[in-house]
Amino acid sequence: MTPAAPRRTLIAGFVLGLAALGAVVIGVPPADPAGTAHSLAPSAEPSGAPAAPLAPPASQAVPSDAGLSLARHVPRSDPPPLPTPPAGLTPPVATLWTRVMMQADSGGAPFVILDKRAARLFVFNGEGELQGQSLVLLGLAVGDDSVPGIGQRPIAQIRPSERTTPAGRFVAEPGLNHEHEDIVWIDYDAAVSMHRLRDSAAPAERRPQRLASESVADNRISMGCVNIPPPFYDAHIRPTLGQGGGVVYVLPETRSLERQFPHLFADAPGPGSAARASAPPGTRTASVL
Repeated sequence: MTPAAPRRTLIAGFVLGLAALGAVVIGVPPADPAGTAHSLAPSAEPSGAPAAPLAPPASQAVPSDAGLSLARHVPRSDPPPLPTPPAGLTPPVATLWTRVMMQADSGGAPFVILDKRAARLFVFNGEGELQGQSLVLLGLAVGDDSVPGIGQRPIAQIRPSERTTPAGRFVAEPGLNHEHEDIVWIDYDAAVSMHRLRDSAAPAERRPQRLASESVADNRISMGCVNIPPPFYDAHIRPTLGQGGGVVYVLPETRSLERQFPHLFADAPGPGSAARASAPPGTRTASVL
């Protein structure tokens, strides 16, 4: 080595030291010792943006369908069971009884359901318990509506085709007939009532024999009133509807239950507490057959 070689080495080291010192002062990163260039590509996340949340450990990860899973396991309240009708009812009476009880439609008052097709009357107390049933006599004509104004017409002017027992929901009202016998009005304006079968009424029509027969076809004979065997009336009608009123449901024979009683087959509550008759016993009198 020549004498100038150590001098050149010393000078080169001094220059490199000055360069490194200048880089520190002005903030330029020092040269990569390995000689590789630093990447000048921009960061994938702009400066100032919020940092992405850290993912939970695998042992604490929440499944994506956790909310759905919880919803599937929430217990659901089942609708209340339907009330069970008493034994011995005809199918349409059982259907209507169920609806009456579901809606509390009688308002806790006693009620009766008349199945015209079966010519049979069913009596229930305010809790819906069956108190008794009986065959009855009904209006001569098939139909579910009373002729307008028929209650004001003389009996002699009522044609056979007009002698119907109307269908519907009626507020029963105790009263008296033209002979001052206690009866229960179904529809006072139409002169339709429930009353005892009277032997003296139209003897040519043989009403007691019709009521005693096993056939239902000959039970259609009255002017529209419901004729009831006297023992049954005295045991089940007079002490209940004949004293404090109640509700009478007369099933239709020319249309469906849903059409006749829409409030019982809808979500809206029925008349309820309005069921009880407000008039005192014996306030109305009229001629009935």
